[in-house]
Amino acid sequence: MNPKNILLIKSHSMGIGDLLRGSAAWRVLKTKWPDAQLHFLMLSNHAGYPSEALIRSHYLLSSVHFVTVKRGQPGTQKQHSLPLAQVFQAVSQCVSKQAIDLVIDFESSGLKTSWLTRRIAKEKQAVSVGIAQFPLRRLFYDRAAPSSRHYQALHGLSRAMDYTERDFVALAALGIERAGARITLRPSAEGATWMQQHPIQTPGKKTLVLNIGCGTDDALVKRPPLEQLAECCAALYERTPFALHLSGAPFERDVNQQFVALLKGKLQATGHQATIVDWAGQLSLDQLSGLLQQADMVISSDSGPYHMAVGLGVPTLCWFNFSTPPSYHHHADVVCLVEPSAAAFAASAQRLLSCNSGE
Repeated sequence: MNPKNILLIKSHSMGIGDLLRGSAAWRVLKTKWPDAQLHFLMLSNHAGYPSEALIRSHYLLSSVHFVTVKRGQPGTQKQHSLPLAQVFQAVSQCVSKQAIDLVIDFESSGLKTSWLTRRIAKEKQAVSVGIAQFPLRRLFYDRAAPSSRHYQALHGLSRAMDYTERDFVALAALGIERAGARITLRPSAEGATWMQQHPIQTPGKKTLVLNIGCGTDDALVKRPPLEQLAECCAALYERTPFALHLSGAPFERDVNQQFVALLKGKLQATGHQATIVDWAGQLSLDQLSGLLQQADMVISSDSGPYHMAVGLGVPTLCWFNFSTPPSYHHHADVVCLVEPSAAAFAASAQRLLSCNSGE
């Protein structure tokens, strides 16, 4: 098999991290078939998610399509699914001009993506690939990988398989292994332009980007306690002075300013004064990639910028309020800490900064 156009089908979450997690699989596919074009198709509950623009500009994808599968708007209590025939018509229009020869369904459950994969493969005379999560699901695919549970057992993975690994269950049908591949991202043209126009390095000091994030109601439980976070950052400043840049959505500016007041107070008490810039609400996701790329280290909650920083290859410290193994990235330049003490935080951050400087 030597496919030239591969259609990648996913569904469910439109979160930045959830979408970027798939980039490790995209990277491996491009390594195996360098000349192949990757076409990404996402079945989205609603149109207009901020993550759409970031994924549309991803350097590994030749085309990106988002197809809405439900009626209504976010927050609507009753959101009825659109008829499959209507969804297929929209999907067919998206890929009508592309000569697809391989279709991969990355979803491990549900019949919607299975049915679409089968229909598109038949229409394009392409090979279909998916996961035989239950016996009859195998009938939708020309090549089917065993279930997720079988994949976990075969690879000696814990039941709480990390989110990046999940895309490699489907690729097992093609004999493709992850082999340690990490997620990947590069600043888009917009991000690169912003980076050139806004250099943020401060001579004599490390440059840190902090994303407190988790500003929506369902994510507040993941937000670091501001007092504790400020104490940790002050402890790090004692060891390694830094200039700090905060990211965030427009509605997260208030919490950023609360944190800035706390941190300034702690630094002033020890005779220090840091350069602090708050970019909340001022950057698109593409521009945010330009900010993150310039950092010596990124500190983040378990939210989108955490995964963006990891994908960009920037040393990253992620703060967790509770143990969340599926969300961890296991790389030498990534540290995941659960409710860290100031000493543990500062030591881990200093190690990451040393890693980045080649010390």
